[in-house]
Amino acid sequence: MESGIIIKGVGGFYNVYTGEGRIVTCVARGKIKNKGIKLFVGDRVSFSCSEAGTGIIETVFPRTRFLHRPPVANINQLILVFAMNKPRLNLNLLDKLLVQAEAASLPALIVINKIDLGFDREAGDIKAIYTKIGYKVLPVSALKNQGVAEMKPWLKERISVVAGPSGTGKSTLINRLCPGADLKTREVSAKLKRGRHTTRHVELIPLEGGGFIADTPGFSFYQLKDIGAAELAGYFPEIKAVRGGCKFGGCLHDREPECEVLCRMNRGEITRSRYDSYLQLLREVQSLERSF
Repeated sequence: MESGIIIKGVGGFYNVYTGEGRIVTCVARGKIKNKGIKLFVGDRVSFSCSEAGTGIIETVFPRTRFLHRPPVANINQLILVFAMNKPRLNLNLLDKLLVQAEAASLPALIVINKIDLGFDREAGDIKAIYTKIGYKVLPVSALKNQGVAEMKPWLKERISVVAGPSGTGKSTLINRLCPGADLKTREVSAKLKRGRHTTRHVELIPLEGGGFIADTPGFSFYQLKDIGAAELAGYFPEIKAVRGGCKFGGCLHDREPECEVLCRMNRGEITRSRYDSYLQLLREVQSLERSF
């Protein structure tokens, strides 16, 4: 019996990557199907091999985490790839993805790509904002292969899922990290000022130093369906750290009297852009709550 991790699944066939670096094409044992157990990329499994060299998956080990759309099991890091320009950096979307990472207890690595187009004072200020509240921010140019080597220690022995707006160079970045990946890339549309997704399915790509990385078509973290208004502030680290000082226990930090968060923001201790993102996401969450 051998063990490994599913790196690709299509039509009932699963590519399982073993610790020795072999890839074995497997099918699921009937008992797994009969129990209604679904297999996903990222699942750790045991399998037996036939004389023909194909495998039969016998056991699926318990998952530590699960990302639903697209379905990936056992991830332990999100890599959020944005660009300062082409397309323009959307801070609210970045903050929304960070909220989702915090809610899932997933460490998040922020990558600012396309620094070959310029890394000006604004970019430096943005890096400083997120570094201050505890996030690692790495400026890179996937196109010019600048800063990519600095990413590798953060990927070792982890299953990292890459997310972010289309057109920010995610596939190009993965191709730099994994030269054999050969993911398709596409230029940003001059008309729409954004790219189009070029990834069609989820596939984990083994890294030379250990670990796996995946691009994510149809990434679903753009919605906040499972987060309530009362808990949202807990997913902003700088707000979470001071909200205990608010006069009222149910304070949502939105115009309430004697709100410690508002006081800190007015003193410049909480960045205005982050607070604005919080308010925008609060409105979104409240709207979702009213619709149910």
